[in-house]
Amino acid sequence: MDMETMTQVRRTSDMNELKAAAPMMKPGAARMRELAPAQRRAVALAQQQVLKARAAKKAKDEAAEMRRRMWSDEEHGAQIALRGETKTSEQQEDTLSLRGAIGLVLRDLRSRDHKTLREVSEKAGVSLGYLSEVERGQKEASSELLSSIAEALGVSTAQLLRMVADRLDMAA
Repeated sequence: MDMETMTQVRRTSDMNELKAAAPMMKPGAARMRELAPAQRRAVALAQQQVLKARAAKKAKDEAAEMRRRMWSDEEHGAQIALRGETKTSEQQEDTLSLRGAIGLVLRDLRSRDHKTLREVSEKAGVSLGYLSEVERGQKEASSELLSSIAEALGVSTAQLLRMVADRLDMAA
């Protein structure tokens, strides 16, 4: 073999050895070896924070998607319920009670703002179960309670009572 051929054989064998060794090394491992221990810890901490941020973003996106689905399902259910309510009101000719009108207005306001019962109950300082019963027209609400619920929904008590009066007028 001549010298040139031997050089080519050596280069080829050197390259094969590098290719074989390459999969064992992680990307950026050579750069990590050049770092001081404190720098390595800082890089590892930054990588952990990036992973945590990605996980938090994923959880946030999943929660937003779940809320979006919940609201679309609830709106669909409300439309079906509204159709059912009009049929039953036409069939029974019952008058809407004040308690029922208040509940319907509160639920409409809450639904339009895409707020949950829990959010409104916490902001108004009312128990979730009691607020639910008021919305369903099963419980009478005091003026103080109506005022705090109205405030939690972003309307004044006077606006709330006007909406209730309008609802009663439509039912009559």
